[in-house]
Amino acid sequence: MQLNRRTAIKGALGGALVAGPFAGFANAAALSRTGALAGAAVGTLVPVPDSRDGVVRLDLPAGFSYRSFHDTSTPVTLRDGTRLPGRHDGMGAFAGPGGSVLLVRNHEVNNPQPAFGPTKPYDKRGGGGTTTIQVTRFSEVQDAYTSLSGTMMNCSGGQMPWGAWVTCEETVNGPDVGPDFTGASNVPLQKRHGYVFEVPAGGLADARPLRKAGRFAHEAVSYDPDEGILYLTEDNFAFPSGFYRYVPRARRDRHRNLDHNGQLQMLAVRGRPQAHLEAHQDTTTVHDVEWVDIDEPDFEFDHTPGEPAPTSNDTALNFVGDQGRARGAAHFSRCEGQVFDDGVVYFTATQGGGPAMTGPDNANGYGRGFGQVWGYDTRSQTLRCVFQSESRDVLDFPDNVTTSPRGTLVLCEDHDQGNFLRGLTTDGDLFSIARNAMAGREGDEFAGSTFSPDGHTLFVNIQASRGLTFAIWGDWASIGV
Repeated sequence: MQLNRRTAIKGALGGALVAGPFAGFANAAALSRTGALAGAAVGTLVPVPDSRDGVVRLDLPAGFSYRSFHDTSTPVTLRDGTRLPGRHDGMGAFAGPGGSVLLVRNHEVNNPQPAFGPTKPYDKRGGGGTTTIQVTRFSEVQDAYTSLSGTMMNCSGGQMPWGAWVTCEETVNGPDVGPDFTGASNVPLQKRHGYVFEVPAGGLADARPLRKAGRFAHEAVSYDPDEGILYLTEDNFAFPSGFYRYVPRARRDRHRNLDHNGQLQMLAVRGRPQAHLEAHQDTTTVHDVEWVDIDEPDFEFDHTPGEPAPTSNDTALNFVGDQGRARGAAHFSRCEGQVFDDGVVYFTATQGGGPAMTGPDNANGYGRGFGQVWGYDTRSQTLRCVFQSESRDVLDFPDNVTTSPRGTLVLCEDHDQGNFLRGLTTDGDLFSIARNAMAGREGDEFAGSTFSPDGHTLFVNIQASRGLTFAIWGDWASIGV
């Protein structure tokens, strides 16, 4: 079918195919303007009972199965005595002993509160962190424990090739800034937040923040093993977000941990200072980019311990990004999930694709569209919007993303209607992989999609106070994943 499709594309474009890593996306975009491609995601899904208890929680392709675990609808206690928090979010999968899988899973818990678990926390009043779970490929839990605690709003992250997960704090809370959107006081906090932390797969984190990679509303990271560069997304909900990279001081091989003395930079479009990339894009356009330095990636505002800080949370949220935009950095809409694949960093812009933002009223989020998927070619240093949703029925607020062993992007939706897992092939085909079918909870978002190292199982979370993790398996090749 793929051969037939490529033949059809070539014929429709008269042989004028775009070359390079974005070729399939660009050719599909050209076809969409001719009406040759359908607009909405396709894929027949059927209700499938959960192997755990027979309750239907997901709609899947016929012949697929799944099992859920660590459902915090009822209390869950881990091996080390941890009362498992909810808000299961970003997650990475690593090879474990005896053919098992090690999952390192974020918990996006906000507001000052006691740290969970028995490990030494980064901040005794930070309620977020990560748990590590050893499971079989069919999701039988063999072990589980706290691997990082005392952080806040651990959203997504990224896998490192030396066997580590980098978890990201999507906040700038701290005793030096005022309350965030929840209104909760930050006075009880003992440490500044807004950093990324490295968590070894199968071990415990040392809770050391990577401060020179910036203090901002981090969402996800990916790693280029050839250059040792860490790419970072920012989800600054009500304001422009940036796309960043963290360049090590010296070349490092892929078997070492992160350099704490690198340089943070922010993406700008060459010749177009402060380009409004949150706006609707021509998906055949390739942007040449440059990177502008962030001189002060870490910061602490003046404050008196034990008293409310005079600096607003919004000021702190924009402190790093404003430095880049002053040098021409581009505006994005809520950059969230990202993944590195064969020299290309794919990342989502959750509310991108609508009219350009012009006014200060961004209470519903910076961006008026239904989502974009961007690709940054690390070799040519070029950027392209590879997919753009024209309506919520096509793709509705894409968030976390991973790749399948065949190169298909798996996108997690995060909006307020029945959320889907969508597949996006390098030919530009969008299709449905799964739907949240939990009665009364269809609006709970998918998060943390990641494949087991052997490609057998797709693990994904429901990010809610009543969080849970799914393991899904089936004939992935038969549906193009």
